[in-house]
Amino acid sequence: MPAPVSASAPAEVAATAPAAPRATHGSRTPLLALPEARWAATATAAFLLALPLQLLGATAWLWGPLYAVAYVAGGWEPGLEGLRALREKTLDVDLLMVVAALGAAAIGQVMDGALLVVIFATSGALEALATARTEDSVRGLLDLAPATATRLTVDGTEETVPTSELAIDDVLLIRPGERVGADARVVDGASDADQATITGEPLPVPKTVGDEVFAGTLNGTGALRVRVARDPSDTVIARIVALVEEATRTKAPTQLFIERIEQRYALGMVAATLAVFLVPLAFGDALTDALLRAMTFMIVASPCAVVLATMPPLLSAIANAGRHGVLIKSAVVMERIGRTDTVAFDKTGTLTEGAPQVTELHPEPPYTEAELLTLAASVEQHSEHPLARAIVTAARDRSLPLHPVEAFESTPGKGVSGKVFRGAGNCAPIPASVEPANTPLQIAAGSPTHMGLQPTTTPGTEVAVQVNGTLAGRLTLTDTLRPTAPQAIRTLAARTGTAPILLTGDHAHAAAAVAHQVGIAPGDVRAGLLPDDKAHAVRELADAGRTVLLVGDGVNDAPALAAAHTGVAMGRGGSDLALETADAVLVRDELGALERTVALSRRARRLVVQNLVIAGVFIAGLVIWDLAGHLPLPLGVAGHEGSTVLVGLNGLRLLRERAWTR
Repeated sequence: MPAPVSASAPAEVAATAPAAPRATHGSRTPLLALPEARWAATATAAFLLALPLQLLGATAWLWGPLYAVAYVAGGWEPGLEGLRALREKTLDVDLLMVVAALGAAAIGQVMDGALLVVIFATSGALEALATARTEDSVRGLLDLAPATATRLTVDGTEETVPTSELAIDDVLLIRPGERVGADARVVDGASDADQATITGEPLPVPKTVGDEVFAGTLNGTGALRVRVARDPSDTVIARIVALVEEATRTKAPTQLFIERIEQRYALGMVAATLAVFLVPLAFGDALTDALLRAMTFMIVASPCAVVLATMPPLLSAIANAGRHGVLIKSAVVMERIGRTDTVAFDKTGTLTEGAPQVTELHPEPPYTEAELLTLAASVEQHSEHPLARAIVTAARDRSLPLHPVEAFESTPGKGVSGKVFRGAGNCAPIPASVEPANTPLQIAAGSPTHMGLQPTTTPGTEVAVQVNGTLAGRLTLTDTLRPTAPQAIRTLAARTGTAPILLTGDHAHAAAAVAHQVGIAPGDVRAGLLPDDKAHAVRELADAGRTVLLVGDGVNDAPALAAAHTGVAMGRGGSDLALETADAVLVRDELGALERTVALSRRARRLVVQNLVIAGVFIAGLVIWDLAGHLPLPLGVAGHEGSTVLVGLNGLRLLRERAWTR
């Protein structure tokens, strides 16, 4: 494990970008900016206005035009796309639904057709929104890298150039508080770098000569000279974008399979409808009778019940999960979650809180824990380093007043120091054997290695405190575990039948400590992973036949979230790209909700199967009746609508609270 990060973080880091990639949110495409969403909203509004008027017995002159608006607004686009597909000699199922809707209207079932149009228009709008939001988040990731960089020429002069024009071996000057413009190596200077966007590490990392820095990461208080090591098109951030796009494209084969099924069904239904019309007509049936039989067939064979067989259970499960803080982005995701057999976790910000806290105090005689913490917090109160803030917070939580400090100094990568005045009554007295009363104490706090001390093997980050050059004690700070993490690991292991896995960019020692606390076996821990390493690990699991659900929170998790069968992001601290790339979001960061979501998804899948059987039996029975005998149109409509209502009500069972607690 590398030397712990010292308590000397730059004030400029906090002042310049206090939560920079985790808390900032880039611009998003508004929902109604999408034409698909506007048309779907218009169709839905018209349908919802027409339906009560029809049910209350109002004249058709009131509700008829509203249904017409629903047909046109929701059906013109899929109808047009279907006609274009016909020119390519393919039959689009959306066109088939439009034809079925028009056929229903032609024989008086206007409401049935309008409902079918609204369902398909809404589905198209949701798909368009998901695509737009993913594109927004990828653009936001590219914005992390600065547009320009300060390049040093051979004679040492500075010039500002676009980062896209940088070349390998260019030397850049990175001032305090600036973002690094390229993946590079330090050739001069020392500082700390906040690289949570890349590795997920919760604390700034010391950077000295020979260390690697990444484009888009934030420099601390020290100035650095770095030599460009990668072309701008090959930076870690650029690779993250490429990996997200590539992983998204790998889902296309499943979509193609669905489209082939739709194509076959559409062709079969059209052929059957034409046969039902033409064959009786050829054997002497009257035109009206043949047309009525064909339209009845189109109504009873239409997939309304099949559509509702699938959607109500999944949408009800989505709504139920949403009430309990789990945002599922689509019905496809809800169905897929239930197939999970392997859960992989990021560490920082996922299993842990993502912020350091003082967990252990080890004073050296004659100091007490309170005295040690008071001295450390007094000198750290002028620093904005995350460790410093954690130490000051710990002192204030214990109601320990802080001493005034003079001659404060902060050295990047080493620590802080200052003269502490113990004014009477300010805090617990310092032992008289150390210094006479009212004499300022020279306090230093920082990394043990920079003070000539041997770091311990305690998991976490150590801060050593010296008083007038003598060790007064050590403080241990750790990224605290989420209280629900151990129980979540146990319940998920029981639910999926497979032990969860830890994938982290943090160091092996820290990863092992967290894994031990939550109950993940050492063999299921992979540490020190860059974003592409995480994505590769997920793909390895998938290639081994696993159905992987990955939980993460950072930009560095985005490629793996996209590569997983299901990606779940932490809602409160998750980065924009993680939230948009993920298929689901734990809005309240409650890991315990994962297991219940998996269970709810499995119940939804069982109800989908039940509904498909019900719908299939009704459709088959009505079609056989229509073909083998004479199915009266009212009875056909009643059977069709009855099956639709039945499967809809069956799916709505998952809205109940018991469906979640069970």
